[in-house]
Amino acid sequence: MITPPADGEKITIQGDKLNIPNKPIIPVIEGDGIGRDIMKATRRVIDAAVEKTFGDEKKIVWFDVYAGENANAKYGEWLPQDTFDAIREFIVALKGPLTTPVGGGFRSLNVTLRQVLELYACVRPVMYFEGVPSPVKHPEKMNVIIFRENTEDVYAGIEWAQGTDEVKKIIDWLNSTFNLSIREDSGIGIKPISITGTERLVRKAINYAIEKKHSSVTLVHKGNIMKYTEGAFRDWGYKLAAREFANETISEDDLWSKFDGKMPDGKILVKDRIADSMFQQILTRTDEYDIVCTPNLNGDYLSDACAAQVGGLGMAPGANIGDHIGLFEATHGTAPKYADKDMVNPGSLILSACMMLEYLNWDDAAKTIYAAIQETIKKKTVTYDLERQMEGATKVSTSEYATQIIKNMK
Repeated sequence: MITPPADGEKITIQGDKLNIPNKPIIPVIEGDGIGRDIMKATRRVIDAAVEKTFGDEKKIVWFDVYAGENANAKYGEWLPQDTFDAIREFIVALKGPLTTPVGGGFRSLNVTLRQVLELYACVRPVMYFEGVPSPVKHPEKMNVIIFRENTEDVYAGIEWAQGTDEVKKIIDWLNSTFNLSIREDSGIGIKPISITGTERLVRKAINYAIEKKHSSVTLVHKGNIMKYTEGAFRDWGYKLAAREFANETISEDDLWSKFDGKMPDGKILVKDRIADSMFQQILTRTDEYDIVCTPNLNGDYLSDACAAQVGGLGMAPGANIGDHIGLFEATHGTAPKYADKDMVNPGSLILSACMMLEYLNWDDAAKTIYAAIQETIKKKTVTYDLERQMEGATKVSTSEYATQIIKNMK
């Protein structure tokens, strides 16, 4: 059993809220590959911002826990029980990217963490920092927060491989029972989407919109084709909004049928869009969207497509959140060919840690970092991924980029 640090305190749950001490113990998973570089940089930036903002009053007490390669070296297993226990015990954690062992019995270490800890909402804010190279004309219009369902859909998908005895039985049963004509040489997959999974995600998205004073929540689905999974996600989302948030929300249908398209003051608009149409609209009508709520696969595509408009995954933060537990992580992979070279952009993990600070209600420390990142980018002092796209930029290492961010903190 790993021993937590003695100089910090536990975050606790009081009623439905988190009680945050001034020196919270935060479990941290370093990550594999480039995780080693970007986590060092991130911890330095977070510590500096907290000290700059709060002086000696507040401090994060980091608690190193293990997953991935360093867990396998220490424990002989990739995801030890100690790590699950620590995150449950201390509630809020920070995580670098993890590799998944080939043939190791895990579909994905990241997915396993989310499913075991019931982190059902993948939250991905996408916003633009002035000066970051972008493939679109007006990247500054991008400012969305995607709430992606994190445990169902393809993440809970069941598959049978083409040519196996099992898939033959499934195909024969489907064809004979439902008078279908599935080809004999098919693979078969099933994806579940439930009322429970949908409602808790939409509830979290609407609560966030109310708390942070956002203007709309958009349900993104492929319900015109998959009517009883994706279409049901839309229907259950609307019903949840009407049942639990009738005083705070208004549906798009009611907006036009009862208010002639004029938004009543203080209301949040709940609307829906077909997934393929949404991909076009997030490019052509970007600033019409605010909070976006999706089943798993749609959110996977859409969050990366949005990130591409503002500089890519190196600038995209993410979090996996349950009823209380929050696991904040970089949205990209381990990039092993760049590991230990002190060269990659730590921005995704730094911004994910900013989300963590906001989760602790230490918003002023997060704002300090956002402003310092913006200043650093404006001065064109950036890592190689941005430098090669910016005229007149100075290329710096991962660690030096963190140093520059800290220097630019006001």
